[in-house]
Order: sequence, then structure tokens, then C-alpha cells
Amino acid sequence: MNLINPETKLPFDALQISDAELGEAMGYGTATPDESVRTEMHALLRRVASITVPRFEFVIEEGTLCLEDDTLHIGGRTLHVGRIIARQLRGAEQYALFTASAGMEFENLQHALEDEGDMVKCYLADCMGSIIAEKTADCMEVALQHAIDPQGWRHTNRFSPGYCGWHVREQPDLFSLFPTPHPCGIHLTDSCLMVPIKSVSGVIGIGPNVKKLEYSCGLCDYKNCYKRRKPAAKTA
Repeated sequence: MNLINPETKLPFDALQISDAELGEAMGYGTATPDESVRTEMHALLRRVASITVPRFEFVIEEGTLCLEDDTLHIGGRTLHVGRIIARQLRGAEQYALFTASAGMEFENLQHALEDEGDMVKCYLADCMGSIIAEKTADCMEVALQHAIDPQGWRHTNRFSPGYCGWHVREQPDLFSLFPTPHPCGIHLTDSCLMVPIKSVSGVIGIGPNVKKLEYSCGLCDYKNCYKRRKPAAKTA
């Protein structure tokens, strides 16, 4: 099947961001931030919630995966996804291309915080933005699964340019596969980075014979990947 799921905007509450997630993103691991940090965190989260409009978009296309050279041929484009991703996509009947974003409203808030010169709030906002983008992508996966449920299909993990050997320079090729040039309002810089910065893009394999697995961090040497587990913070 070929399917276009146009930009879907989410209420901020749908993300259900927890204190534990914020604490982990800030580097606390399983430890609990002190009361002053929690107060600052909750105040900024309320400010973020009042203006942020998370959104996602995806399209489902036919494609051909070539394991000989680790490429995905789709929509007249060749995506050099690399060995790790190619093997995770094996068995897919079709492919979902997606974007998810915290939106320009959040990006503008980050710039406003920078102008205010409060580096603590800037750091908190940066952590929150990463969580917002990833949890929006989680919501996208739920919507994707709902779309393919009638076929009895499942989906793989999501994989993004810049990770697992898929070079970020292929962002323009990925974006060209969407019906509009700026899905979710995302623009690409000359260096192929996304604006708003707190955005996620990538590909997901779908079909009756695919699985969603734990991310295979042992196969990847990228130490700064957001999927790599962080060590728990030590407590006294």
C-alpha cells in the first residue's frame, strides 16, 4: 500500500513527559534532582507546554533493499543506509519515511532563553527539546502501527540519517520523498542539519515478517547516539 499521513499536530499533554525522563536527560540517571532544580524544571516545562506544538508526518512507499551494497532504493532515490540499518530492515515489504518535530514555536523559545542569558534554563530547554522530539516520534510509531494493523503488519525500529553508518548528507534525498519540501515545517541547512533543531527524520521497515528489536548498540561504534544507554548517576 502507498499511504500519505499528512502533518499531525499533537496536544503537548499527549507526550506525557515524566520527571524521571527529564532527570535522566539532564544527566541524573536514576537519582532525583534536588528541590530547587525540580522547581526550575517544572516552571520551564509549564512555559514550554504553553507554546509548543509537537507534530509528525509519514509516508509509506514501496522500495527495494539491496544487501550487497547496503542501499535502499525508493522513489527513484538511492539511500546508502549502511550495513547495520540494512540488516535491521530485512524482510520489509514497504517502508515508512517520517519526520517528527518539536516545532518552530519551541525553537523560538530556545532563542528567547539564549537572549535572556540564563544558561540553566537553556540547558533544561535543550534536554526537554530532545525528549519532545523523541516522544513525538514515538507517537508517530503508534499512528503508523494503527495504519498498518488492517494488513496484519508490524514495523521495525526507526533509523535516522547521522546514525548507524547512514550519513546525514542524505537528508535531502530523504526529504525529497515527501509530498511537500518541508515536512513538519522542517528546513535543511547547507550542511543537511534540520531546523527546528529538535526534529527527527528517518525510515522504518514495515511488513508481516519484521520485528522491532532492542537497539543493537553493540554493533555500532557511535558513542554519542541518543539510543545508547546512559550510566546511572552515583549517589553518595
